[in-house]
Amino acid sequence: MKSLNELLLVGADALRDVVDRARFEAEILLSFASGLSRTEIITKDKKKIDEKKFYEMIDRRRNYEPIEYITGRASFYSREFSCSKGVLIPRAETELLIDQVLSLTEPIKNPIIVEIGSGSGVIAVMLAILRPDAKIISTDINEKAIDLARRNAESFCVSDQIEFVRTSFINGINTKCNILVSNPPYIAAGYPLDRTLLFEPRDALIGGETGTEILKEIIATAKDHEIPFLTCECGYDQEESLAEELKDWRHAEFYKDYANLTRGFTAKII
Repeated sequence: MKSLNELLLVGADALRDVVDRARFEAEILLSFASGLSRTEIITKDKKKIDEKKFYEMIDRRRNYEPIEYITGRASFYSREFSCSKGVLIPRAETELLIDQVLSLTEPIKNPIIVEIGSGSGVIAVMLAILRPDAKIISTDINEKAIDLARRNAESFCVSDQIEFVRTSFINGINTKCNILVSNPPYIAAGYPLDRTLLFEPRDALIGGETGTEILKEIIATAKDHEIPFLTCECGYDQEESLAEELKDWRHAEFYKDYANLTRGFTAKII
C-alpha cells in the first residue's frame, strides 16, 4: 500500500509526457480518488485510499480524456460546476461572454435574457447568480445538456430564474427579450481537432464548413425577432466574415480574449 505522497509522485510521473502541469493534475485526480483536499493530501499522507480507482483515472488522463470528464467537475467563473460526457466542457474564455452580457444589460431592470446553446448551463446559471433580477430562457437540442444544465441550476439554487427548453435556436420561444446570448459551435469542419477535443460532442464544436454558419443563423434570428442586443462567442479568425454579416446592425464590435485574439462580438439594434 503506497502513501498518498508516493501515489502523487507515481501519478505525476505517468502524466509528465501528456500534460503540461503533471503534478497539478495528479493532485486533482488523487484528491478526487481520496476525497481529500489537495492540502489534506500532504497532511494525511498515511490515509488509505482506493489505489485502483486512482490508477484508472491516471490511465484515462494518459489517454487524453479531459480531466473534467474524469472528475465530473469543471471550474467556471470561480465556481465548481458538474460536468459530464456528451456535453461541452466550459472554457475560461466564455467568462468574457458573461461580462459582455452584464455590461449590456446593466441599465436594464429585470432583463429577459435568451441563450442559444445551454451546454452545461454555466452561462445561464452565472447570469442568474450575478443578475438575481433577471429572467433567463436557455435552449439546447441536446437532452443530456438540458438535464445537466438543470442540475447545475438546482445546485446553485437559481432554478426559479431559468427556464431550460429543448429546441433548436429559439424555435417556439415567443417571449420578448432584451438580449440574445450564445456560445455556439464555431469550429470549421475541416479543422484538425486536438486529441482532447475528440472526447467532446462534435455537434457542440463544429459550426459548419467554415465554422460561421451557425453564428450567421443566430445573427439572422436576432434580427428577424428584433432583439435589441446580441452577443456571441466566435473564432479568432472569423471577425471579417461576421463583420460583413453584422453590417446592417447600428453598432457592432468585437472583443478580445486573454491572448488578445478575437473571441466574440456584441451588436445593438438600438
